[in-house]
Amino acid sequence: MTATAPSPVPAGPRPTLRLRDGVALMVGMVVGVGVFKAPSLVALRLDDPVLILALWGAGALVMLIGALCYAELASAFPDAGGEYHFLVRAFGPATGFLFAWGRLAAVQTGAIAAVAFVFGDYAQRLAPLGPLGPALYAAGAVIALTALNIRGTRHSAGVQNALSAILVLSLLGVAAIGFLLAPGVAAPAAAAPAGGDLAGAVGFAMIFVMLTYGGWNEAAYFSAELRDGKHTVVRVLVAGTAVVVVLYLLINAAYLLVLGPAGMRASEAVGADYMRALLGAPGAAAITVVVVIASLTTLNATIFTGARSAYAMARDAALPGSLGVWNGRAQGPVNAHLVQAVLALALIGAGAAARQGFTAMVEYTAPVFWFFLLLVGIALIVLRRRGLPPDTWRVPLYPLTPVAFCASAAWMLHASLAYTGAGALFGVAVLALGVPVWFWVGRRGAAPLTPRT
Repeated sequence: MTATAPSPVPAGPRPTLRLRDGVALMVGMVVGVGVFKAPSLVALRLDDPVLILALWGAGALVMLIGALCYAELASAFPDAGGEYHFLVRAFGPATGFLFAWGRLAAVQTGAIAAVAFVFGDYAQRLAPLGPLGPALYAAGAVIALTALNIRGTRHSAGVQNALSAILVLSLLGVAAIGFLLAPGVAAPAAAAPAGGDLAGAVGFAMIFVMLTYGGWNEAAYFSAELRDGKHTVVRVLVAGTAVVVVLYLLINAAYLLVLGPAGMRASEAVGADYMRALLGAPGAAAITVVVVIASLTTLNATIFTGARSAYAMARDAALPGSLGVWNGRAQGPVNAHLVQAVLALALIGAGAAARQGFTAMVEYTAPVFWFFLLLVGIALIVLRRRGLPPDTWRVPLYPLTPVAFCASAAWMLHASLAYTGAGALFGVAVLALGVPVWFWVGRRGAAPLTPRT
């Protein structure tokens, strides 16, 4: 009797993720360290609590509109390449390459390094390791979570589910403590907001509001790995948006109730000052643990999705070909994970000597991020006109929904250039460097990028 050889593991994304896995990944991408930093910057030039909460509500609306647009695209074309895949289909290979270049060369690896440093800074408070402690913690987190993702998608998803559940419950608890104990907290001293016109103040604030809401678009990158992906991705985007919006409105209302706009403006770490006002030093220590959990949650999800866009570019362009290999047993792009980790570790090494901090990273990434989100919104209109598969989920109120999303993205692109510093121009310059690289790729004779069906 001849033994039967085991069936080979398919070399490509397989539908292994459940609805709760997708929601956990999306919530982990969005609800990160920003909610412990950005609220003080949102209040920097504003003094009206109602207006501040209204801006967070406006950010929620933009997120919902964008999520609905992405749901239609991901339902029509589920693929590990996410936005890259949509842009290639709508505008051709050059645009897709430029997007993948910007994401791999700067945005995603920079985001990984930035979140890792936040983890390192807070982990250093819990267990100091000396002057290089933050960098050592940051590098260790990137290495450990990359290894987890290389071990397998199911392992990474399991950890993500646990971290996201702990994070959501922790934030609900943090907000509830504020609502319960705020009447016994003395109001902070009045302080006038920084000067400037109202339009400029709102524009500056919205940059940080939308940064804190950022990450929902990453759901497109695991759409091909969801069970019944064409329909599940819609539920992931809608359910994930609902969870994020509730958390953000509650936590910002609690910040305003306890600290007020003046106290938020004066805070360098609004979450820590909020808990210190309520519970003293033990409260500040407790929020440090929550920030550590939040940074690990975001970091794992960012590593997970970032490697998939690099894989998709290499798969279609064959440059470099090793990045386009999908490891069937790990159920993920192992080579892309390794390259991504090396780039992120290099940024951590550079940042160990001198880091510019949270605001500089926002300036660096925001224009590129909003430019491509604008293109994705336009891509939905282009692809809808060409015709979508018959079983595609359709965004409601078309074309008003994508037009509203494009208008929001265009305004945020303007704001990210008009109300920030030199870091924004550096990010644009890194993106522009992809243009000569694209022409070099063409001369080298690489295989043309073609969208996969």
